[in-house]
Amino acid sequence: MIFTRDDRAGEGKLSSRLGLVTEAVEAPAGMDLYAYLVAQLSKGGKADYVIVDEAQFLAPAQIDQLARIVDDLGLDVFAFGITTDFRTKLFPGSQRLIELADRLEQLQIEALCWCGARATHNARTVGGEMVVEGEQVVVGDVNRPAEEIGYEVLCRRRHRKRMTSAAAHAGALSPDVLPVNHA
Repeated sequence: MIFTRDDRAGEGKLSSRLGLVTEAVEAPAGMDLYAYLVAQLSKGGKADYVIVDEAQFLAPAQIDQLARIVDDLGLDVFAFGITTDFRTKLFPGSQRLIELADRLEQLQIEALCWCGARATHNARTVGGEMVVEGEQVVVGDVNRPAEEIGYEVLCRRRHRKRMTSAAAHAGALSPDVLPVNHA
């Protein structure tokens, strides 16, 4: 059973940045994931395990339901998502997942900031400029033109300085990106 919420490919889709897409069950706010799965199983459906993508967008109560799937149904749940938003604040779903998870693992694929450092933060851009205020959840698309809302992964240093790739390439001056003269 695959659940997702607010995937960039649209409702009921699980997609990757590589363009792969598969069908999934959209999990809107208020949906009882445990009850949905039990209903599917009671109709003869089968689930060996549960995958949840974009878990950060789930409500804390839905994360509790995932824990109940593990505890009461004996199914493994693999939840994927990011922990913090563009303001570096925990998503409520991520916070609850961290509180309840039997195990947390960081994916082995490391994202890199434009500067080459390990990317640990998400930056929201509007018209190519980084913003740090606004609604917590605005689904963007990294493939849209820069005039629209987009997201970029940055290291903490670049995020703090609001130095996106576009800003760096536009010739933005920052003391930590200038060459150092060791005379």
